[in-house]
Amino acid sequence: MFRAPIRLTLAAFALGAASLAQAGTPAPDGAEVYFISPADGAHVSGTFTVRFGLRGMGVAPAGVDIPNTGHHHLLINADPMPDLTQPLPSNDQVHHFGKGQTETDLELPPGTYKLELVLGDAKHVPFDPPLTSKVITVTVDAP
Repeated sequence: MFRAPIRLTLAAFALGAASLAQAGTPAPDGAEVYFISPADGAHVSGTFTVRFGLRGMGVAPAGVDIPNTGHHHLLINADPMPDLTQPLPSNDQVHHFGKGQTETDLELPPGTYKLELVLGDAKHVPFDPPLTSKVITVTVDAP
């Protein structure tokens, strides 16, 4: 007689716990991540510098849990887009800057690339709502 309500309560608790585990750190109002350089549509050489910008928050290394801080992730031709409710993977399409870097020298073969920034919290989970830059396109010219 009491089993159904207990099962329902346990199921609701489990669902709530799962959604809390997947939720990112709340993003502060007005925070913005963007590219300082290169500009959208730029033609670059095989090795070029990418500079990351951030407004309304600070940068801290991964693992450092300070309110209103995060670290950058650079997505290169990310298709499909990674799940922005989970820690971001580290692979050829998702580059982590967990030491708090705000720029990198990127070396890519000739071609056209779509770049996007995603700010992650101390555990590499995107903020909620996700703080993503505008997608920019760069063309790496042949030498």
